[in-house]
Amino acid sequence: MKTTEIKGLTVAELKEKIGAEKEALRKLQFAHQISSVENPMKLKDTRKLIARLSTELTAKQKAAN
Repeated sequence: MKTTEIKGLTVAELKEKIGAEKEALRKLQFAHQISSVENPMKLKDTRKLIARLSTELTAKQKAAN
């Protein structure tokens, strides 16, 4: 996701997206431990996306207060 797309999401959408990405990361890590994943950089990209979403969620929550 691009930064502009992330900034356009609401707080509820951000929470939903973070949950979905965390689940995808868990599945990807599990698959990587069993056998090599086709694209191991996907792990890094998913972690970074979760961090971006969490940062934006925190910023929106602080702005609301």
